[in-house]
Amino acid sequence: MGSIRVRKENNKLYFDFRYKGVRCREQTALTDNPANRRKLEKVLKKIEAEITLGTFDYHRYFPNSRLAARLDRPSTESAKSLDSPLFRDFAWEWFEEMQVGWKASHQETIRIILNRHLIPTFGDQAVSRITKADILKFRASLAKVERGNSKVGLPPQRINHIMNPLRQILSEAADRFHCTTPFTGIKPLKVPRTDVDPFTLEEVQLILKHVRPDFRNYYTVRFFTGMRTSEIDGLKWRYVDFQRRQILIRESWVNGRVETTKTDGSRREIDMQEIVYQALQDQFKVTGNMEYVFCTRAGTPLEHNNVTKRVWYPLLRHLSLKIRRPYQTRHTAATLMLASGENPEWIARQLGHSTTEMLFRVYSRYVPNLTRKDGSAFGRLVASHVNGEVYDEQTP
Repeated sequence: MGSIRVRKENNKLYFDFRYKGVRCREQTALTDNPANRRKLEKVLKKIEAEITLGTFDYHRYFPNSRLAARLDRPSTESAKSLDSPLFRDFAWEWFEEMQVGWKASHQETIRIILNRHLIPTFGDQAVSRITKADILKFRASLAKVERGNSKVGLPPQRINHIMNPLRQILSEAADRFHCTTPFTGIKPLKVPRTDVDPFTLEEVQLILKHVRPDFRNYYTVRFFTGMRTSEIDGLKWRYVDFQRRQILIRESWVNGRVETTKTDGSRREIDMQEIVYQALQDQFKVTGNMEYVFCTRAGTPLEHNNVTKRVWYPLLRHLSLKIRRPYQTRHTAATLMLASGENPEWIARQLGHSTTEMLFRVYSRYVPNLTRKDGSAFGRLVASHVNGEVYDEQTP
């Protein structure tokens, strides 16, 4: 009779049973506690019952085990008879169950990942038969996907986004069908850190001086509030409080639809600086009778890709400025706020950050060049105290 045991060196539980005259010990990732023992004992009883009936499939329970290949060589027909559904069926079942808690934009993102990547690769496999080797092979193939005329493959961040729903699906399947998730030991790819590239105050002034007049107010608000693209494109006049001089961030415009803010911390009130206040007053004369602050002649929100291609990039080329994404306007606002000496906590609230950590991690290196607080004060302190008291003395 089998049993559930614990390894003293790591306090992890493992199965200990006999199959085809061989003692089998299979490690789990569960720590030793009563709840986990009860869970594994149920699985063990099922294993022993299947061994007795002659229906036990070693590979199904322990797909990454070295013993699986030797003790259990399932045929194609036996794979079809496993009591777990095909990946395509289970994936869509999981999608239907999970989408109630997702925003519409996230639902669309997951749907695209399923249709474009996961279903074509794993759709016809029994969900419990997908192995770690299958997953690693799939991930490697994503790094070789051709993009246009390039063969550099998808970037690590994009690959991680594709792998994440696969991890969730297989983890849920492992829990429901009492098997080990093949994702054990597979970590996300390391994503290279990218530096922000904000504009200088002089560049901002140059841009606002030469931008199309009908977009001057739009970019003024972007540069001096740090609003995200989805936030400014979805800004409605009812969320502009001229009396209190505040912009209320309550909604966003994503993929052609109104959604809630990116995170709970993104729901905030932005204090209008005078230049922002005047820009919005001027804009009110143009679109004040419409729902959205910045919109088309028909009153619909701006389509950011269209604005970027027809207004933003041509302007930067005309001014011989380095081509940068419009999102750099947000980084510019953060940099200028820090450079002015504003309280970091206030800045974090203005930008919709839950803490000040991102400010110091992402933007701090730009502050010295703008404020001249580049260590010179510390140098003067050291020079006046250490040099005067130590280096002028004669040491024996």
